[in-house]
Amino acid sequence: MPDATPPRAVSTPGLDFRAVIRPGDFVVWGQSCAEPVTLTERLLEQRADLGGITCFIGIPAVETVKPEHADHIRFVSYCGTGSNRALAAAGALEVYPGHYSTLPEFVSRADVVLVQCAPPDARGRYSLGLADDYLTAAIDSARIVVAEVNDQVPATPGARHLTDREINIAIRTSRPVAESPAVSPTPEMVTIGAHVASVVPDGATLQFGIGSVPEAVLGALGAHNDLGIHSGILTDAAVELIDRGVVTNARKTTDRGISVAAVLIGTRRLFEHVHCNPTVSLRPITYTHDPERLAAQHRFIAINSAIEVDLTGQVNAEVAGGRYVGAVGGGGEFLRAAARSHGGMPIIALPATAGTRSRIVDRLSGPVSIARSDAGIVVTEFGIADLRGVPLSERRERMLAIAHPDQREVLRAAASRW
Repeated sequence: MPDATPPRAVSTPGLDFRAVIRPGDFVVWGQSCAEPVTLTERLLEQRADLGGITCFIGIPAVETVKPEHADHIRFVSYCGTGSNRALAAAGALEVYPGHYSTLPEFVSRADVVLVQCAPPDARGRYSLGLADDYLTAAIDSARIVVAEVNDQVPATPGARHLTDREINIAIRTSRPVAESPAVSPTPEMVTIGAHVASVVPDGATLQFGIGSVPEAVLGALGAHNDLGIHSGILTDAAVELIDRGVVTNARKTTDRGISVAAVLIGTRRLFEHVHCNPTVSLRPITYTHDPERLAAQHRFIAINSAIEVDLTGQVNAEVAGGRYVGAVGGGGEFLRAAARSHGGMPIIALPATAGTRSRIVDRLSGPVSIARSDAGIVVTEFGIADLRGVPLSERRERMLAIAHPDQREVLRAAASRW
């Protein structure tokens, strides 16, 4: 636990991590837009003097960590997305292949936690602002908490607050928060988004994953009414739906009137939207991924993507071309919850091809991230395959129907019995 003493304020040049980190320590920092870049840059500069440490890095929004930094640091993440791909390709990344809901337990072994906070409010509380997710678990167990107090970080309702008693060292900065803008969807993704939108009912509560396909789905929901959000992330595309009055959260079973997420991944538009906004709540994974809370939501719709899906409904969301580029993540957990929700839908959406390679396959080229026993609805630009309640032979036919037309006969000829 952090020492129960006021934080020691230091300038960046004066921050010597040798006085904070011990050889062999496990260091955790906020992921994506919540990365305390001033702190991580300083740590990497001093890495040769720290005696060999392990750092858990999550999803990167900026390329702070590079393969050459692995000369003195062991890097671990639950995903191979973004600049983590370069680490993985260089053999400089170890992957934790667990469900997202297990991350709090995994990081609870943290010795040192680096966080980025908003300035203290009138009650002296520092909002984590951009991510709670697994940080709460790491903070509660860490020996040392180092905070970058950045006056450009939003104070987000619901987020964990720190007090002076929980922060050991604080540095004060004023720098733009790292941004993660969405990539423009391809025509195929726009079509996929329209297909998914056609089965999403008004009043549904949405969970959506990371990537261009879920973003395209959100972009296709503009004609819907009274949608809600209970998701691992909140993005610019979600804010667009909120601003247009499409998302009201009025029909949610829990947290009515409030959009709930664990981490913010987007741009300044998102950060400005959440600042002191009582209709947003940033919560830890233990809340956002709680299976009972998710399943209790009326019409809970889980929308996630994948690298490939086989003809029986098995999903590979981790490995492409022999390289780790994705994650187990929370997809399986959200899909199971959606299957249990009254009126819910578990949806996997993906383009039918990657270049000339089919992403609807006879046999997966990577691990089974989601079992076929959890298969629900699979969507490509060529249609919708509802695999719920049908045997394997019918699943194959439905999956063949949404594969690229040029690939269907090859897939049919290669189709295995199981």
